Amino acid sequence: MKALVYEGVETLGLRDLPDPVADAGQSLVRIAASGICGSDMHAYLGHDERRPAPLILGHEAAGVIEGGARDGTRVTINPLVSCGQCTACASGRENLCPDRLIISMPPREGAFAQYVAMRDENLVVVPDHVPLEKAALAEPLAVSWHSVRLGLAAHDRALGQTALVIGGGAIGLAAALALKAQGIDDVTIVEPNATRRAYLSDVCGAQAIAAATDDYAIVIDAVGYAATRAMASALCSPGGVIVHIGLGEDTGGLDVRRMTLQEITFIGTYTYTRQDFRDTCAAIFAGSFGALNWIERRGLDEGPQAFRDLRAGTVAAPKIVLDPWA
Repeated sequence: MKALVYEGVETLGLRDLPDPVADAGQSLVRIAASGICGSDMHAYLGHDERRPAPLILGHEAAGVIEGGARDGTRVTINPLVSCGQCTACASGRENLCPDRLIISMPPREGAFAQYVAMRDENLVVVPDHVPLEKAALAEPLAVSWHSVRLGLAAHDRALGQTALVIGGGAIGLAAALALKAQGIDDVTIVEPNATRRAYLSDVCGAQAIAAATDDYAIVIDAVGYAATRAMASALCSPGGVIVHIGLGEDTGGLDVRRMTLQEITFIGTYTYTRQDFRDTCAAIFAGSFGALNWIERRGLDEGPQAFRDLRAGTVAAPKIVLDPWA
């Protein structure tokens, strides 16, 4: 099979590799679409020690089962693999499993390839009316669905029903869509990149601004840098909630004194539960996230240039999806 392999800092190569073999309880999935995630970019830049080279990156994927009893079944992939036995797994919080892995973390290769072998329990059937490139958005949408669910559970709606999302990439846009799908209508995205901001407004119908000065009851930081955490702690209204998804850098930014005095809740969140993933898929299939027309599709051989373009900040669309067969 052809695969896009991370070979070193800012270096990707297209290689011919053996097809993976599905073990018992697994299926071989012929990948139709695989999205580039911010974590893939972190690895590409050499910022993720969990993803050492050489490695096939990519974990946002959908395709068709090839072979076996379910041959021809269209599926999207929940890439989070957990042990299924620990306290977290038993309580339905698989994302906190101490042994959790996402494909694209050794020893599990990722989905920037023509085939992936995946556990059957991690595959969700996609209806025929849903394009597989949109079904591949289930993973980033599930990240945001989970974060919004946690934020709303901690939020007193009597204190306000406005939300600010910091960052207009795929996770930020997905958070805005998840907020609306879960009942918050007044949602603003702050995005400093003018090209991306115009795309969010013109194509996605989002309320996107260059800078924010008002207070918001819910603030979602989908970037995760010291500057964005500072923005979140300054703009969250008293009694509000900050939900922190981004993994840009580790420290700095939060105004802990203001958060303490104003009783602002801070929630760090990572990935999603298995139920969140299924709920997200159901919302996609029902059209609850809208048209999901914010995808730029490229071939797998265009992957290296796609990463360079993302690095340079010249991509307007929130999500680039690679087609391994183009």
